[in-house]
Amino acid sequence: MNKMRRIFFNLSVIFIFLTSISSGHSAESPRIVVSAPGPHNISYLPVDLIPAIGADTEEGVILNILHTGGGAVALNNMLTRNADFAVAGVPAAMSLKANGGDVVVITAVDKAPLFVLMVREDLKDKVKSIADLKGKVIGVNTSTKSAKTTSQQLAELLLKSGGVDTDEVRIVPAGQSWVEQSSLMISGQADAVVGDEPFATRLLKAKQVFFLAHLAQAQTVKGIKGTNFLHAALETRSDIIAYEPEKVTKMVRMVRKSLAWIASHTPEELVDTLGVHEEEERTSLIQSLRQYPNAFSEDGTFDKAQLKETEIFFHSSLEPGEVGGDLKLENMLDASWVGFSN
Repeated sequence: MNKMRRIFFNLSVIFIFLTSISSGHSAESPRIVVSAPGPHNISYLPVDLIPAIGADTEEGVILNILHTGGGAVALNNMLTRNADFAVAGVPAAMSLKANGGDVVVITAVDKAPLFVLMVREDLKDKVKSIADLKGKVIGVNTSTKSAKTTSQQLAELLLKSGGVDTDEVRIVPAGQSWVEQSSLMISGQADAVVGDEPFATRLLKAKQVFFLAHLAQAQTVKGIKGTNFLHAALETRSDIIAYEPEKVTKMVRMVRKSLAWIASHTPEELVDTLGVHEEEERTSLIQSLRQYPNAFSEDGTFDKAQLKETEIFFHSSLEPGEVGGDLKLENMLDASWVGFSN
């Protein structure tokens, strides 16, 4: 009996020891979950890069990235507590806020929006202008019931500029990857897509699409308000800020380390570090990064002029009577961690 007690005692000691080690490891390496479109969407590369350069290890955390087919889905992951943070377009975050969602914008990730309205190549003789999209099927990054993606907002604004009402087209989800968007074009399930880089350039090179409007080409969006809006930014919930501020501090530092790394390395070094080896994907990423050298913020700070453009863009995209007409971006922004660049 005494022998059995000694065995039980020894097993108990071992169990307590192992539990303490496990608990200590969890305390040293908390888990942070961030949701973002991708992978390898150029606007969200700073998120993909964080674990690749060990920025999460430096901060003593384990970073889990939940990739999605659109910023609105990433925000929904955050809202439903499947993620602590989201990286999504600020106009999409504004749409969520207008519909009652708890979202706070805390760090800039991009500097320039790189959206493209591209049309199926076989429609080149039929679609000469945005007005010619009447009756067509338009693909956009995946939205949710509570938030429109920035891609869908831009699609509606572009259509409006060409005199096309949204009820005169059919909007379908196009995802946010090369495979999804290429499949839509090849199958003919969509006539046009409002997508972003590097998928747009790759689709163009593959002769699957032609470009009708490009936010990086001012002449193609002339007269459309707010096109220099802030696209990808880091967002979180107010409860994370209130009760887990250390998570916010670590997440912001990881993003800023990633942005600083990108600013000091070549496109080739970035793509190599991300481990992109498939030849076509690698080539399109490098080409896009060279073409848009100012795509990313260098330090995550907010540009006041760009924030104003973002608010103009969001309000211009709203349909009459749509919620959000009185929403001010300053009321959902917390610049405590990064500040303003001007």
